[in-house]
Amino acid sequence: MKTTKFMFSLIGIIMLLMFNQRIKAQSKENSIIGIWETENKDGRMQIFKKADEFQAKLLWGKEIVNADGSSKKDLKNPDPKLRKRDIVGMTYLLGLKYSENQWENGKIYNSSNGKWYHCYVWTEKGKLFLRGYLGVKMLGQTTKWNRVKKIDKTANK
Repeated sequence: MKTTKFMFSLIGIIMLLMFNQRIKAQSKENSIIGIWETENKDGRMQIFKKADEFQAKLLWGKEIVNADGSSKKDLKNPDPKLRKRDIVGMTYLLGLKYSENQWENGKIYNSSNGKWYHCYVWTEKGKLFLRGYLGVKMLGQTTKWNRVKKIDKTANK
């Protein structure tokens, strides 16, 4: 009888530990969700989860907003039907999936030339790093982003 109780207790503890590990992994996976701002404060994006992947949309940017505050258009898009769409609010980061402390296999759109690039993301010390590349990861560019904790509604005007 004592052996049975001990076994049930041991199984219960093991299940709790496994559940706790799963919760921690899920928390890390979703840790990129939110609003991020470029290190030099000239752009903002919002990362969100859609189905089983992470995506991001552009909220604001020095290079994507006209002097009057209106959004620039996606003029370099290879699809003529999309050239009239606003860049602000556009989903420009697709396909990121979490794997071993980074988000991989994403695609990022560059509206200044109308091209898509491969990308991946990782975090360090509360900062988000996004690396876009064409073909080889070593031949790419990395940008650093800071999480926006409180949005100043007058900052983008």
